[in-house]
Amino acid sequence: MRRGKWKIRNIPQGQNPEKKGVPSTEKDKTYISRDIEVNEEKIKKRVGIGVSFDAGVRKLHVLGKEIHIYFINGLCDMEALTELLKELMKLEARDRETPYVREAIENHLTEVQVEYKDTLEDCITEMLSGLVFILVEGEDKAFVVDVRNYPGRSPEEPDNEKVVRGARDGYTENIIENTGLTRRRIRDERLRNEIMRVGVRSKTDICISYIEDIADPDMVNIVKKELEAIDIDGLTMADKVVEEYIVDQGANPFPLVRYTERPDVTAVHLFEGHIAIIVDASPSVIITPTTFFHHVQHAEEYRQAPFIGTYLRWIRFFGMLASMLILPLWLLVVLEPQLLPEELQYIGPTEDSNVSEFMQIVIAEVGIELMRMAAIHTPSPLATALGLVAALLIGEIAIEVGLFTSEVILYVALASIGTFATPSYELGIAIKIFRFVLLIAVVSFQTTGFVIAATALFLFLASIRSLNKPYLWPFLPFDAQALWQVIVRTTVPNIRRRPRIVNPQDSIRQRTD
Repeated sequence: MRRGKWKIRNIPQGQNPEKKGVPSTEKDKTYISRDIEVNEEKIKKRVGIGVSFDAGVRKLHVLGKEIHIYFINGLCDMEALTELLKELMKLEARDRETPYVREAIENHLTEVQVEYKDTLEDCITEMLSGLVFILVEGEDKAFVVDVRNYPGRSPEEPDNEKVVRGARDGYTENIIENTGLTRRRIRDERLRNEIMRVGVRSKTDICISYIEDIADPDMVNIVKKELEAIDIDGLTMADKVVEEYIVDQGANPFPLVRYTERPDVTAVHLFEGHIAIIVDASPSVIITPTTFFHHVQHAEEYRQAPFIGTYLRWIRFFGMLASMLILPLWLLVVLEPQLLPEELQYIGPTEDSNVSEFMQIVIAEVGIELMRMAAIHTPSPLATALGLVAALLIGEIAIEVGLFTSEVILYVALASIGTFATPSYELGIAIKIFRFVLLIAVVSFQTTGFVIAATALFLFLASIRSLNKPYLWPFLPFDAQALWQVIVRTTVPNIRRRPRIVNPQDSIRQRTD
C-alpha cells in the first residue's frame, strides 16, 4: 500500500477537468449574442432569475443602447454596485451622442478590475463568484467587474495557535483576505498567487501560493496537476477534500500536510520553499510538503529568546513522548512488576478495583474523548457546568464505586495533557491512536508486545512519504544540521540555508558577505 505518495491522474484527451464527461471544445461554448434579448432568455433559464431571489438583473438605457447588469445579491458590495449605476446614469444624463458606446461605458466603470468575457459560461461563473457582468446591446463581449464582498468575520487570532506575544490576526473564510494577509508579510515581486476553480458545481476558488525563484517548479507542477485532476461536484469540506486528493492518506493516521491559520507561519514556510494552498470558505491553509517534525513546532518558540524557545520545545517533545508512552509503560510494569527497580516499587495500584487496569484505561480514554466532543457541542454558558459534572463523575465518584483507581486517573490525565500540548491537532489524534495500539500489544504480550509494537511504529513512520518526501527527515535520511535546528531553537542569524527537503532553487536564506 502506498503511503502519502503523489500520483498524476490521466485526464482523457478532450476532457475538461471542471466539467465531468463534457468535451471542452469550442462548439460546446455559448458565445454572447449581439441580440441582448437572446442572451437574457438563456441567462434567465440557466441562473434562475425570477426564481432565485438573490440572482438579479438591472436594466438601463444608456446612449441609445440597452444595458443589462447581472449580479448575485449577498456576494456583491452593494455600495460599489450602486456607485457603478450612478456613473452610468450620469453618462445617460449628459445626453451626448457617440458612436463609441462601449468605450464610453468602459471609461465610466469606477472599479479597478474590469475584464472582457465572450461566453455566457464564463460570465455566469464570475457572477456566481460575486462579480457582476454587463451586457451591452449590439456587443458580443461582456464587461466583468469585480465588486465582490463576501460575508465573513474579521481576522482574529486562531484558537488553535495562540501565542503570548506576536500577531493577533488569523485567516478567515475569505480567500481574498487570506491572500492579502500573506502578501502583507511577503512584499516580494516573485510571490505568486495562482488561482483556479475546482468542482463541477461548486466551482470553489483555490489559490496556490509560492515564491517563484525559491519553490521547486516540479513540485508546483505536481500540485497544480493534482488540483486540475479533481473531478467532483463540490468541495463540501473545503481544504480537507483537497488534501485527500493531493496525498494518498489511506489508513495512515499521521498528517501528511500541515494546517495553519496564522499568516506569519505561512510566510515562514513560503520563504523556506514550501507551497501554500488556500481554499475559499476555509480559515486554514495547507502547507506542503511537510515532514513529521513540521508538526511539532509552534510559533511561540520563535517569539521568545532562543534559550527559552528551546526549553519550550523540549517540554513539548517530552509531553508528546509521555502522551504516547506513559500509559503503555505503566501498564507494562503493573503486569510485570519485576521490571521495576527496588526504589520504584511504589509505582502501581495500591487499592483493589472491580475492573482490570487495561479496561480502566480504555473506559477513561473513551470518557475523555466523549467529554471533548461534548465540550465542542456545548454552548459556552454551559461549558463550566459540563466540566464540573465530568470532574465529579470521572474523578471522585468513579473511584469511590471502585470503577477506577486513583493512579489510572493520574496517568490517563497526564497522557491527555501531552496530547493537548501537541501543536498539531491531527498529530495529537494520531498519537492517541498509536497509544491504543501499544496498550493492546502490552496487555496481549507484555514486554515482547511492547518492543515489537514500538519497532513496528518506527518502521511505519520511516516508510511514509509525503509528496515523495521522507516523513522522518532530517532523522531519516540523517541530516545533522537540519536535525540540530529541530532539537534546538537556533537563532535566526545562524539559519543560513533553506531546508533541503523542499529542494529549493535558491538554497541560501541569508548571505554572509
